[in-house]
Amino acid sequence: MLNPSFATDSELFVGAISGTSADGVDVALVRFSGPRCELLGSLTQVYPAAVHAHVLQLSQGDPQTTLDALGELDVAVAEAFGDAILTLLDRLSVEPSKIAAIGSHGQTLRHRPLGNYPFTLQIGDPNRIAERCGITVVADFRRRDVAAGGHGAPLVPAFHARMFGSNNESRAILNIGGIANLSLLPGHGQTRGFDTGPGNGLMDAWIKRCTGANYDMNGEFASNGRIDQALLHTLREDAYFSLPPPKSSGRDHFHLAWLERHIGGRELSAADVQATLCALTIHTIVDALRLSQPDTKRILVCGGGVHNRHLMQGLCAALPHICVESTADHGVDPDAIEAMTFAWLARETLAGRPGNLREVTGARGPRILGGIYPA
Repeated sequence: MLNPSFATDSELFVGAISGTSADGVDVALVRFSGPRCELLGSLTQVYPAAVHAHVLQLSQGDPQTTLDALGELDVAVAEAFGDAILTLLDRLSVEPSKIAAIGSHGQTLRHRPLGNYPFTLQIGDPNRIAERCGITVVADFRRRDVAAGGHGAPLVPAFHARMFGSNNESRAILNIGGIANLSLLPGHGQTRGFDTGPGNGLMDAWIKRCTGANYDMNGEFASNGRIDQALLHTLREDAYFSLPPPKSSGRDHFHLAWLERHIGGRELSAADVQATLCALTIHTIVDALRLSQPDTKRILVCGGGVHNRHLMQGLCAALPHICVESTADHGVDPDAIEAMTFAWLARETLAGRPGNLREVTGARGPRILGGIYPA
């Protein structure tokens, strides 16, 4: 979505992210004016095929790589980010010199916030992006929160609260990317948030294997199958779903090998598995919402899952007393919100303000996030 009608003398930031779906780079140009945050334009640019394949290979738990291959992928991802950013600015006729900074999330390959040595790993060398674009880059947002004892995720709830919070009703912002996450915005009280579990990631991986398609258009493949209740029950028994917040996850947990272990010797059609995976996404979101904020009146959905008609119909059916709608109904492109978040986080970092919420990530306290890479 592109909207070139704006003045170029405002406080402009670019946000860029490739999420857990790893289908491309989302870029958003944002103007801040006091408390206002306005989306001026956005785009999604797909990865080159070889980069996409390598990212998927590593992000789904495949340990077979070398330091050389990882270093090259770090640079290739950064080049893809730089290309996407410059393409958006060119389409909007905005000079790079007008941009205060780029907030780059990068591409997550591993997310291990628990264990003896907790870590989270995002690639996409910010030095390369700064050099390519000639713009200051703020990046590596998650690791400071992890160093402070947090999960480093999700980081979007603070931005969601700013954009969509209401004193009149309890709301939830549901981002359905490769992993699904909820931001809980009570009418009065503390903002909370966590990853609920699989979003589109498992469904995308399964249909890619079975048909070669990158995703299930409108959920048509799932709608042609039948939910296998036994498999669904087995999948829902994964220990992650019963963990209390704060919690976060990624494709390195919920991947095809995980699914195959649970399928075991069951003889299921490919469409039945897809239908069951869609049901898993719906059930785990609904379970989490009912447990964590039962008085929710409205859910605003963003991320790629908002375009899956079968998934959205399933959510509406499972939550008949809650208004389920797209963030587009509130004037914000659902495909741009995560990128907008990292534009905002870059602004917070440059202003010396914390970007995390300790009640969301579990960190010991608020922290200024990210490193600054000057133009």
